[in-house]
Amino acid sequence: MSMHNISHIAAASGGIIYIMALLLLIALTLVIERTIYLFRALNAGTRLMRQLDEHPHPSLAQLRELSGQYHSMPHERLLQTAIDLRQEPDPSHAEARMEEAIMREIPHIDRFLWMLDTIVTLAPLLGLLGTIIGMFNAFAVLSDANNAPTQVTGGVAEALIATACGLFIAILGLVAFNGLNNRVRVIMHHLETVKVMLLNRVKTPRRARNAAENIQAEVA
Repeated sequence: MSMHNISHIAAASGGIIYIMALLLLIALTLVIERTIYLFRALNAGTRLMRQLDEHPHPSLAQLRELSGQYHSMPHERLLQTAIDLRQEPDPSHAEARMEEAIMREIPHIDRFLWMLDTIVTLAPLLGLLGTIIGMFNAFAVLSDANNAPTQVTGGVAEALIATACGLFIAILGLVAFNGLNNRVRVIMHHLETVKVMLLNRVKTPRRARNAAENIQAEVA
């Protein structure tokens, strides 16, 4: 299909084809950016859980080192919160602080997914609008007696291209949206798991110190 034919079809749809081309470009950009970010976040969560398994009682220095390794990842805030809790005398509100850290990271994890969801819904509607406009143009041919009826069928075929483009964008976007949503769900599970692991490692050493102090007091 030549550029002249593409321009003709786009003009017949009232310019809707150009808008859908822009939507496709935005959708592809979002999918690539989110896929890369979420892939890194998934790997970071798996690696962090493995590292915490290797350190049942991490020191402050080890927690700071881990925090530096996950810069710009959602796990960094959890590690920083664990560092702050380790230095506080009363860890009773530790779980609430960890929950707050996770809630602050959620907007960064599912960022831009609402735009992809909107494109999936909007693309078929725009395609239908382009087809309706193209149908108006096709049937307008009948107003001229010198035009052959076959021109109407050709115009209808061109008008349906807009609907096909809208459905194509929606199908691609829906598959990508569901895949990214699934990754977000797994990342949230990782964060919850890391939260519990850090809570166990923040509270356990403090309980051990308290038990030791009680034993020394009894001996004295």
